[in-house]
Amino acid sequence: MTEVVITGLGALCRLGAGVDRFWQGLLDPVRPTPSVAPDPLAHVPIPAFHFLPEGALPDGPTSVDGLEIGRATRAALTVAREAVADAGLPGGDPARTAVLFGSSIADAYVIEQWRGTKSFPEDGRWTPVFATASVVARELGTHGAAGTFSNACSGSGYSMATGVDMIRAGEADTVIAGGFETYSRVAHAAFNQVGALDPVSCRPFDATRGGTVLGEGAGAVVLERADRARARGARVYATLTGSGWSCEAYHATGLDPEGGQIVRAMRDALAEAGHTPDDVDFVVPHATGTKLNDLIETQAMYGVFGERTAEIPLYSLKALLGHTGGASGGLAVVAAALFLHHQVMAPNLPVADPDPECRVRVPVDRIPVGRTAMVNSYAFGGNNMSLLLRGEPR
Repeated sequence: MTEVVITGLGALCRLGAGVDRFWQGLLDPVRPTPSVAPDPLAHVPIPAFHFLPEGALPDGPTSVDGLEIGRATRAALTVAREAVADAGLPGGDPARTAVLFGSSIADAYVIEQWRGTKSFPEDGRWTPVFATASVVARELGTHGAAGTFSNACSGSGYSMATGVDMIRAGEADTVIAGGFETYSRVAHAAFNQVGALDPVSCRPFDATRGGTVLGEGAGAVVLERADRARARGARVYATLTGSGWSCEAYHATGLDPEGGQIVRAMRDALAEAGHTPDDVDFVVPHATGTKLNDLIETQAMYGVFGERTAEIPLYSLKALLGHTGGASGGLAVVAAALFLHHQVMAPNLPVADPDPECRVRVPVDRIPVGRTAMVNSYAFGGNNMSLLLRGEPR
């Protein structure tokens, strides 16, 4: 089977712009204080939100070939450019380079602003979800496949797994993959409506957790055929060895309390990678901080790893960044790749009151890690994704 490696990273979140700032923010975590959306039309009971810091996102472009684009597409373009520069990609056949991104609703806020101000463009243009990957491909000059996955919070994982499959199938040599999400009035209201938000902070695995806090972000990786990457002397962060995906077909927004399809996704990823559960050295879980999600995910991990679950180090990324929607899996993979590359897991924010029903290990100190990581992402619609990453030998 063709080996696929990660050679470039891009990150954008409440910690700031760039992988260096992301890494330093992971190493020295500070519990975030949510802001309130400066949106007079957002009439929601819980307005807490994590925004990108001022200046983290470029002001432009605001349109491409007459298509108006917003902060979401600019976020995707920002991390794609960083990942490509980080990979040091040489000039190659642009037809053999694909762009795949995941997002819940992409530039929906552009349309929301039109509606709120009643200032629709005279030419009737709109901003479809699929446009983002096409804009990124145009700006980077690639001519391979370009697609935007809109299957909610697991979109990043689906983009990366599909990118690996494309390379293995000989349909691409390089894939720029990831996810992105910025503020949307409708998305914020929807999470309020389903009672999934916490007014104070996102506290995964805490007995007093009350939900998640949404945030803006984007994360991207460059995936390459390993033989080509190694031949050009590229820095390899990790090998993406396996993926497992499933759909619960249970509820539009709720998780199946049995967690069977989450278990299946993890097992399928292990099988594709040729690993056993004992090979996994750490996990970056989905861990949204909602009562049901954390409990079901914990039970599913026990279904795969058994009692060893209580000893496997977890990295709770959303406690630090908030829930970045379609970007969450991409940022989780960037974090896991950095942990493997530096051979250390960053410290978690403390779980103040551990839930006795979630018997997991969330270390608050920097700890050495092995070579195998699992990243889990789950989404509305029951879309589950598990990815396996393997670090370079030392």
